[in-house]
Amino acid sequence: MSDVTNKPKVKPVTSAAELPKFEIPRFEIPKFEMPKMEVPAAFRELAEKSVTQYKDNWEKMKAATEEATDVIENSYATATKGFADYGLKMIESARVNTNAAFDYAGKLMTVKSVSDAVELSTTHLRSQYEAFNEQAKELTALAQKVTAETTAPLKDTMSNAFKKVA
Repeated sequence: MSDVTNKPKVKPVTSAAELPKFEIPRFEIPKFEMPKMEVPAAFRELAEKSVTQYKDNWEKMKAATEEATDVIENSYATATKGFADYGLKMIESARVNTNAAFDYAGKLMTVKSVSDAVELSTTHLRSQYEAFNEQAKELTALAQKVTAETTAPLKDTMSNAFKKVA
């Protein structure tokens, strides 16, 4: 029993400063001498040709990418301007149609007979039909123009790129 009571008491650790220091063991990496090998001339030439070809291809790809970026930017600018023009044309058409509707309503208020009202309505409908027809033609032509101006540079660029590759 005396063995159990004579053991020294372990003091509990209360702070990090009381913990024992831990060091990472250091190992030395042995130095090996690499054997000197002579690379055959054929392999050196092949490696040099590969590097040269890689650089040439890189330059071609870089130039093609820059050209494609410029074409896309120009097409985007053209499309943006075209969409703005199309929107303005639609607003102008709406303004003309609204003014015509108000003019028709004003004239309809001054009509004195049913036959005059029918004649005024017929005239108004005919002129509006013709105006709508003309506006639709103008908007269609403008949409086709914008589409052609936007896609033509892209089409030409792609055709040239495929010709270069082929």
